[in-house]
Amino acid sequence: MTKRLDYPFELRPLSEDEGDGWLVTFPDLPGCMSDGETPEDALTNGRDALGAWLEAAREMGRPIPQPGELPSGKFVARVPRSLHARLTARAKQEGVSMNALVSAMLAESLGRRDGMGR
Repeated sequence: MTKRLDYPFELRPLSEDEGDGWLVTFPDLPGCMSDGETPEDALTNGRDALGAWLEAAREMGRPIPQPGELPSGKFVARVPRSLHARLTARAKQEGVSMNALVSAMLAESLGRRDGMGR
């Protein structure tokens, strides 16, 4: 039996520059994402990522938002061209979208600031 994804998720194709395949992200859970060769693979891997994210949050005593509790989280930021070029190169090197890379970097940075990375 397939476990349901109770949290809202976004599923999108990855470009060739991003490594092809599909990316699934969970806007309510910062840094929670996965990918796969097909949409079905991405969703299967996403279920695993979701479970791991929730388990890690429980173990660390972090608050877990209810599904749909957080706003979309979309924002636009202007950055210097040199930073944009570096982010583009890093995303390509890691085989992810720039959006996924920046989201993960922000989540990691906030985690360190909140004491999770110590």
